[in-house]
Amino acid sequence: MNYVEIKAPAKINFGLFVTSKRSDGFHNIETIFYPINDLYDELFFTKADRFEFISNDKELENKHNLIIKAKEILETEAKKIFNVKIELNKKIPIGAGLGGGSSDAAATLLSLNEMFKLNFELETLRKFALELGSDVPFFIKPKPSFAEGRGEKLSVIDFEISSAILLVNPGIHISTKEAYGNIHSKLAGFNLGKINKSQISDPGFLIKNVKNDFEDYVFNFYPEVENIKEILYQSRANFSIMTGSGSTVFGLFNNLQDAMLAKEKFPSHYFTFISYSED
Repeated sequence: MNYVEIKAPAKINFGLFVTSKRSDGFHNIETIFYPINDLYDELFFTKADRFEFISNDKELENKHNLIIKAKEILETEAKKIFNVKIELNKKIPIGAGLGGGSSDAAATLLSLNEMFKLNFELETLRKFALELGSDVPFFIKPKPSFAEGRGEKLSVIDFEISSAILLVNPGIHISTKEAYGNIHSKLAGFNLGKINKSQISDPGFLIKNVKNDFEDYVFNFYPEVENIKEILYQSRANFSIMTGSGSTVFGLFNNLQDAMLAKEKFPSHYFTFISYSED
């Protein structure tokens, strides 16, 4: 196989509780990872005489990119050098809590495994993925999942958002390390893994029980992010919450029209995206 192309989807956290700090320096969390399949980066892999990585975002063309690190992990494990040209068409905002970099890394593991017939099983690829980041294993096979531990202990759940989802990102890059360094862990107030279909569609229940522990810190230091949430509620969102450690906030709306009207309330330099399925 000389060519592979793949779509690397975004994700949102439907609630996020930071429950304890671990002895290894990481934190234990509880969250629901939910894929946003219609927002994605595109990656193109072509066998070549030498390695090359290019992106439509030139700032990403550096050795610290998780795409390159994913390739290097596979090379180490397979004891091979992969001469391949990798092209990234970046669409998911960087450092936005949407998992774009992690998804790109997982897509690289999957694509090179297929292209070079390495025959690593998905569970093995998940182990490699965890070396790259806590949420990278989710993207090996992204299905709505309850996540525990660092985010790598995944249980696929029956969870579907039937609302129109409006994502809003103000372009503020919040360091995950910074966010974790300013948070006080505590026991989860609600078991996200037990949420049921009727609760998903009950705005009052969601507002009361589904929280993101990073919001207090982020809203305090970046009031512009809190303002997004306020505007979403003023614009008839049934539920709104920040995803990951920010700075993207999403709102759930009854229909596509309401989401489109809400989208117009935000400045043109903001990144906005509506995820909606009629199924």
